[in-house]
Amino acid sequence: MPTSPPSSFLFGPRLAERETEFRIWAPANRQVELQLERVLRIATARYENDMRHAVAGAGAGAGYAFVIGGETRVPDPASRRQGGDVADFSVVTDPGSYRWQRPDWRGRPWEEAVFYELHVGLLDGFAGTAAHLERVARLGFTAIELMPIGDFPGARNWGYDGVLPFAPDCAYGTPNDLKSLIDRAHGLGLMVFLDVVYNHFGPDGNFIAAYAPQFFRADIATPWGQGIDFREPMVRRFFIENALYWINEFRFDGLRLDAAHAIRDNGFLMELAAEVRASIEPGRHVHLVVENDDNEAALLRGGYDAQWNDDWHHALHVLLTGETGGYYTDYARAPASALARALAEGFVYQGEASMHRDGQPRGTPSGDLAPTSFVSFLQNHDQIGNRAFGERLTMLARPNALRAAIALQLLAPQIPLVFMGEEAGATAPFLYFTDHRPELAAKVREGRRNEFAKFPEFADPESRARIPDPNAPETFARSRPNFEGPRAAEWNSLYTALLSIRAKEIVPRLKGTRAIGAEAAADKAVVARWRMGDRAVLTIATNLGREPVRAALPKSAPIWGEFAATLPAETTLAWIEKD
Repeated sequence: MPTSPPSSFLFGPRLAERETEFRIWAPANRQVELQLERVLRIATARYENDMRHAVAGAGAGAGYAFVIGGETRVPDPASRRQGGDVADFSVVTDPGSYRWQRPDWRGRPWEEAVFYELHVGLLDGFAGTAAHLERVARLGFTAIELMPIGDFPGARNWGYDGVLPFAPDCAYGTPNDLKSLIDRAHGLGLMVFLDVVYNHFGPDGNFIAAYAPQFFRADIATPWGQGIDFREPMVRRFFIENALYWINEFRFDGLRLDAAHAIRDNGFLMELAAEVRASIEPGRHVHLVVENDDNEAALLRGGYDAQWNDDWHHALHVLLTGETGGYYTDYARAPASALARALAEGFVYQGEASMHRDGQPRGTPSGDLAPTSFVSFLQNHDQIGNRAFGERLTMLARPNALRAAIALQLLAPQIPLVFMGEEAGATAPFLYFTDHRPELAAKVREGRRNEFAKFPEFADPESRARIPDPNAPETFARSRPNFEGPRAAEWNSLYTALLSIRAKEIVPRLKGTRAIGAEAAADKAVVARWRMGDRAVLTIATNLGREPVRAALPKSAPIWGEFAATLPAETTLAWIEKD
């Protein structure tokens, strides 16, 4: 059998001087042909590992597709660009056509990260997002994180319905537009991270099962569809190449892996991390972050820089809003104690039984990990957008308590993440939105409304009908945050002041930081202490309640807040005490 054609990647087209090599993994043993736009079909040859291969005189800009069984036209699953939507022709791209303006950029150390999560579509694509970057950098953020951009059906989507993970969605711009955005960010000192989805494909436009059913597992289902079979080496290769593609061709500074708990193979996760690390040139900073509801600390000890800490968020959300339904049930009994454990040890659930999981244990011990192994957030796309009406904390929490929580987040040693609009005190909702064809749109609309049927306030159909239709254009339009609202300057000042203190007093001391301890000082108050890398002690005292709290506080002047003998209501105070 011939060997695989030479290439740095197995998947996707390979452009040469006068021709392009096209490849697709098609183990279903059906007839596979290459079709170029306005050109007759070309038969493919089989190589090892069931890769199909054809070479044609086509250059950058040429449209192409594969035809399965003589009748079903499908895009390249590793398409680098689509000529239209997900079912249209793929387009050959020249990866060397963009001239980088910041070729010497090497990233930033992990300890310097302060994330600004954003949705590219709501900022008018790659070019529109680039126009926001100077404002974001001026506030003191050091990294932006893009919600998923892999090609999805239609023009409006959160990105988690993507089906072509190598192709930046054409609704946002071209691959070179994306590179220009990244270049602009690097010029402003901003790292750029990408949220990638390796645990499922969206419900519309995924044709892989037609020629590679081995890509999926019939025995495992995810909340979003059929599980992906990571036992299959070619499946692992597909997603590892995707990670390497974003990191090395587009020069992203890191990836955030969505819902890693739905990837039923930690070996794959460790393999991916090892290959990414091995591909990076010396001196370059590249970081990997996971979302993992299973709280598996082992990933953070071998290959991954940090995990989004839902425990931290859930405890604070209960303290700020009083909500105790759904997964907040696990934090309802003693939320201040839960927050204290999150501040000192990372995970709140480290093997304890979870009521939300029907009493099953959740998590593993994490107390040995550095605080920077955890990403903290008050809000993110999920925690706002998964609410029926997408309310932000500005609509749910008392303003002074919210400001105190923001100070805790931005001054604590954990790596902070802020969702677009928080820095301006935005009140517009962030809703769940899609742009599906009519039949699927109706199913998504009813499915979303039925998700809330278990809540008393949505028990009857009339109340559920008030939940916004994801497919309606106005749902997308309503989700745009106003960055220049009546109190935006006040909120901007708060973030700027706190991030300035973080950059000056916290970040230089972060490497080597370990928790001394944390405890609940009252039902809604916490005092936490850390030994910083330079041996100074950071103390943060937060009171989210309406009454002052007696607590053992340092006698020196705080770096944030005014000295007080007792901890005032709805206040955060912070101190750095040097030996």
